[in-house]
Amino acid sequence: MPKIKPSKGAPYARILGVGGYRPTRVVPNEVILETIDSSDEWIRSRSGIETRHWANDEETVAAMSVEASGKAIADAGISAEQIGAVVVSTVSHFKQTPAVATEIADKLGTNKAAAFDISAGCAGFGYGLTLAKGLIVEGSAEYVLVIGVERLSDLTDLEDRATAFLFGDGAGAVVVGPSKEPAIGPTVWGSEGDKSETIKQTVPWTDYRDGTVEKFPAITQEGQAVFRWAVFEMAKVAQQALDVAGITSSDLDVFIPHQANERIIDSMVKTLKLPETVTVARDVRTTGNTSAASIPLAMERLLATGEAKSGDTALVIGFGAGLVYAATVVTLP
Repeated sequence: MPKIKPSKGAPYARILGVGGYRPTRVVPNEVILETIDSSDEWIRSRSGIETRHWANDEETVAAMSVEASGKAIADAGISAEQIGAVVVSTVSHFKQTPAVATEIADKLGTNKAAAFDISAGCAGFGYGLTLAKGLIVEGSAEYVLVIGVERLSDLTDLEDRATAFLFGDGAGAVVVGPSKEPAIGPTVWGSEGDKSETIKQTVPWTDYRDGTVEKFPAITQEGQAVFRWAVFEMAKVAQQALDVAGITSSDLDVFIPHQANERIIDSMVKTLKLPETVTVARDVRTTGNTSAASIPLAMERLLATGEAKSGDTALVIGFGAGLVYAATVVTLP
């Protein structure tokens, strides 16, 4: 019986380029206050959010992804034809099939790249990054495009006081390629499905279709339960990611957590005992919670503003609906 030849992939993988796209419309808290009984001070003190971006009709999931991806490909110094796979994480593409990744791959001009969507909520970027690393090391692709993109304004109940102010739209993308040395650490990831009711879609699409409910489905959550889980459990996961990467918090240059809530970010920084020298992403203030897009968008902004630099060691962690999570240590492009 003939033996299958071993794969000939790269020894390691790394992020080579990053790009982001934020919709043109900036929405301040004052707009949110038109439909909920709250205040600007309350929203800022509970979440840190001052503004968020909402997409217009032209800024579709695909259109935003193409814009962000074009920047990432240029930043990586490669051509679209060299992309071997496109991985898109989103929960807000409303066509069940085909995958939006196929449309994006075509519009970018890839050479028939493999393309597929994943649904992992706010941990989606970490899941996609892990898949990309595996594809490159295994030898199935030389370069992989990982996109996190959301139009959460389509899934926001503007009358829900607990969530109306949280969500924003946008796309972030990275190009992952071969590396001669480790630049993406082992991923600590998992799920806690017994807590799935804490962040969820209000009703299935079929209930809306069948007229069981009149209100379009939206994302809702149990705020306090999510906060406690994120603060106490995700700090442990972040520490595990440092441990398996073989570094300590003092070795970090940058911390890029999912941009869900600034209070959660502050609590994780304290629990992890991060030195003051570590740059902490706080993109949530002006971008809101963009789920799968939040980490690459925050990464792109830190590099663009000079708060982080190429070669920095960064801890990234995403967590959200499922409940799912993923954390890893990376070298910034």
